[in-house]
Amino acid sequence: VFKRLGVKPPKGVLLYGPPGCGKTLLAKAVAKESGVNFIGIKGPELLNKYVGESERGIRKVFNRARQVAPSIIFFDELDSLVPKRGRGFGSDVTEKVVAQLLAEIDGVSELRDVMVIGSTNRPDLVDEALMRPGRLDKIIYVPYPDNESRRGIFEVHTRNMNLDKDVKIDELVKLTEYYTGADIAAVCREAGMNAIREAINENRKNPKAKKVSMKHFRDALKQVKPSYTEEDSRYWQRMLEKIGERG
Repeated sequence: VFKRLGVKPPKGVLLYGPPGCGKTLLAKAVAKESGVNFIGIKGPELLNKYVGESERGIRKVFNRARQVAPSIIFFDELDSLVPKRGRGFGSDVTEKVVAQLLAEIDGVSELRDVMVIGSTNRPDLVDEALMRPGRLDKIIYVPYPDNESRRGIFEVHTRNMNLDKDVKIDELVKLTEYYTGADIAAVCREAGMNAIREAINENRKNPKAKKVSMKHFRDALKQVKPSYTEEDSRYWQRMLEKIGERG
């Protein structure tokens, strides 16, 4: 479609937002739905104390992506790899790493059938040059899950659980207002463990599997606390107003 219209596809996407809200899962889902190879990199993995090794690591990642194209390179914790330049200690190393990444995206060797996706919890720390049009063209905010999203997350994580008929997903949604997707996964896992512990306590020699009830979920909510607060929500609203979205 892009070739037919004579339009160049975007080179990259930046996903930003609070931790635990599915940025990595979103990137993997894009790769799976597109049927392309996925190369996942944690930002700190490429940082090396020896001169030139960090830049060499970046070149190797892009060379590999070109070899297995079509592919997606996913840089998690992008702010740790390419923080804003000129911020004091270690800035010389930082500038070389940022320059190398920009060179790979802009460079002579065209990124044909290779897309770059970066994710960060601190978009204010990512070097601004990386977010200019023609590099990470699309900037997408991944928010805390709303009611509908939390309902979907509960449905996914309870799909294979043997639930008692008293379990009400809508009620769980109301009780988890400040929970992230990762928090909800932990709640479901802990509810299952509560059911197992109860079965073991009732019959240690021959524990029988029981259904996971609403009580098990309520106990799990006491054990797993939400990762964010109303203040965090306001912070990310301000960040969204500052950074915005593009594309």
